[in-house]
Amino acid sequence: MAILVLGGAGYIGSHMVDRLIENGRDVVVVDNLVTGHRQAVPASVPFYEVDIRDKAALSAVFDQEEIEAVVHFAASSIVPESMANPLKYFDNNTGGMITLLEVMEAHNVKNIVFSSTAATYGVPEHSPIKETDPQVPINPYGESKLQMEHIMRWADVANGTKWVALRYFNVAGAKADGSIGEDHSPETHLVPVILQVAAGQREKIQMFGDDYNTPDGFNVRDYVHVVDLADAHILALDYLAQGNPSNQFNLGSSTGFSVKEMVEAAREATGETIPAEVAPRREGDPDTLIAASDKARDVLGWQPQYDDVKEIIKTAWTWTKAHPNGYDDK
Repeated sequence: MAILVLGGAGYIGSHMVDRLIENGRDVVVVDNLVTGHRQAVPASVPFYEVDIRDKAALSAVFDQEEIEAVVHFAASSIVPESMANPLKYFDNNTGGMITLLEVMEAHNVKNIVFSSTAATYGVPEHSPIKETDPQVPINPYGESKLQMEHIMRWADVANGTKWVALRYFNVAGAKADGSIGEDHSPETHLVPVILQVAAGQREKIQMFGDDYNTPDGFNVRDYVHVVDLADAHILALDYLAQGNPSNQFNLGSSTGFSVKEMVEAAREATGETIPAEVAPRREGDPDTLIAASDKARDVLGWQPQYDDVKEIIKTAWTWTKAHPNGYDDK
């Protein structure tokens, strides 16, 4: 029996596949390669280039492989893009979840671990954010992910499909040896963009907005290492395999860093100057998002290994130096 990783050729998905293999699990990968990279998946892993919305093709994968559980990373995830093109997000994210659950039900696969997001909370009432806090998204990305959580909840009520939603905050870093890492085109995530400046591929980093209600005026986020994140998904799979009820968990470091602080940390981690300038705010960005991740630590036994943001950045820098142009499959 294998774990199906949807979006397993993407940034987080490829690290998930790597950690599952290291834990001796059998893995199958489905990815449409719109943002993922075939090179990020080991040749030994069964791979299907399938879009999650293609019900017939997805069903064929379940027919071919013995799937015991699903880990779902196959969603669009860029906030500004979701503001400009909301229908894409509801089609791929929310619609894709419906198709997936229908296929899972038809094949009697009852456990799913879902990549949710802090964006489901919108503008938090207090910090750090708890799982029980109101979920009022302020962008279509967060709204689409919240709808996916709701759909899973009703699927559980109707047919017993058990789920864990992992609401994570900002993911960064790479496998320590630099063999896999983050490669988007165009790149929109803060840490790799900063490191592109450090590597001389960009002239400067733009810090969007300096008038947020934060200590230094720049918006604040909670950063978690991608390998720690993958390990939390394995713990969630085990939690479901033990027959536990559906649940949701925040994943973060419980510590916030502003954009300006991240640039300064990257300067220390890389030894590079990294020019930076203030740019206008982006739509849909809350002031502060910091996770209270006590529940994941208590219930799942999650113990993140990376608690120093400079160490997280150093692993991403190792990847960037080893792969200055990302994967070569573009």
